[in-house]
Amino acid sequence: MKKIQCAGNPLAQDYSRREFLYVGMLGSLGLTLPQLLKMEAQGAQKFYETKEGVAKSVINIFLPGGAAHQETFDPKYLAPTEYRGPLGTVNTAIKGERFSQHLEHLAKAADKITVIRSMAHGEAAHERGTHNMFTGYRPSPALEYPSIGSVVSHELGPRNNLPPYVCIPSVPNTFANSGYLSSAYGPFALGNDPARKGFKVRDLALPSGVDDKRFSRRRSLLETVDYHFKSLEESDALASMDAFYQHAYAMISSQKAREAFNLEAEDQKVKERYGVNAPGQRMLLARRLVEAGVRFVSMTAGGWDHHDNIKGGIENNLPPVDKAIATLINDLDERGLLDSTMVLLTSEFGRTPKINSNAGRDHWPRVFSVMVAGGGAKRGLIHGSSDALGGEPEEDRVTVEDLAQTVYNQLGITGDKELMAPGDRPVEIVDGGRVLDEILDKKA
Repeated sequence: MKKIQCAGNPLAQDYSRREFLYVGMLGSLGLTLPQLLKMEAQGAQKFYETKEGVAKSVINIFLPGGAAHQETFDPKYLAPTEYRGPLGTVNTAIKGERFSQHLEHLAKAADKITVIRSMAHGEAAHERGTHNMFTGYRPSPALEYPSIGSVVSHELGPRNNLPPYVCIPSVPNTFANSGYLSSAYGPFALGNDPARKGFKVRDLALPSGVDDKRFSRRRSLLETVDYHFKSLEESDALASMDAFYQHAYAMISSQKAREAFNLEAEDQKVKERYGVNAPGQRMLLARRLVEAGVRFVSMTAGGWDHHDNIKGGIENNLPPVDKAIATLINDLDERGLLDSTMVLLTSEFGRTPKINSNAGRDHWPRVFSVMVAGGGAKRGLIHGSSDALGGEPEEDRVTVEDLAQTVYNQLGITGDKELMAPGDRPVEIVDGGRVLDEILDKKA
């Protein structure tokens, strides 16, 4: 085999061509030479100095398809049948307030959450509504905006050798990515669903046949390659790539970091408390990750595009999600983590006020509901309202920008700070909106 040596490198050793080509090939951690070149081309930036807000972490639970507010947090039980819909209601821990009948667990935990019943935007298409909720921006043909998770990764960086932004089990849509920011701030995706038997995170285990000694040798080989690139050109991009590689290696070599993803460490009774299903195990893993130090965890749960038979769709989807979210909130609270962990429950829009001819509801962005718990949000609050038929905000209309500003504020990130898009174009993290002080506990 041909030997390759980097002259002048104090770490230089003789390596085989096969070993040289192996450099960084550790799954989708991004440790490949093409990734290095891609990152250099994109001009990867260094992590900003870490800062902390009231919330140390966020768990973002997204209900794709457009969850009906009438069949979840804003039932119109006094409206005519064609508006009220087919489901009943349940009393909540907030006096005088009701949720839909299949939110029985969250109804009991309502004294720990804030429900916003007056969210609104103008995008009735799934993709555009999803873009709004994941980025805080309306879609633009001129610029690809980063997700809130990627902005958090950019602004706050990693903690405890863990990726700052994790998607469970995979990146849910293109709007959950890093946009105009470097791909270094994109999400770490598990690749496997934690609800599956024998769940393991594919990229946090050493490849088959690679022990710690061989892993250390290949790290030295990577350092040789890094030296080679530095000898070609000194640049901030290459320096930041060093930081990216070092972080990835710290993840894969840190037993503590890997343990955060180990659901086998959880007692079976805890798993059953969440629900031994996709929503339950995803949310249990999310709790483990924020407890270990991950800053932003994003996941989806169920499918909510109920143009027909909304009764059957809600009955199939909502009970396991309701149980899992309520358990997550209670578990975080019992562990003393709820005040520092913001839990968001969102969807791209709501559904039409009137039941259609197929016993379903159609897309409706003009008013819908979201839930916020922890991270400095008030407990036991219903904020805003929709009108009697659930068609428009009646009080305290809340925009996508308002919600994004509030999330960033609680994390210690200034929403009107400008980041640099391609072409040295300054772009505010959030364009407009205001922090929703009304939903925040100022004593937190």
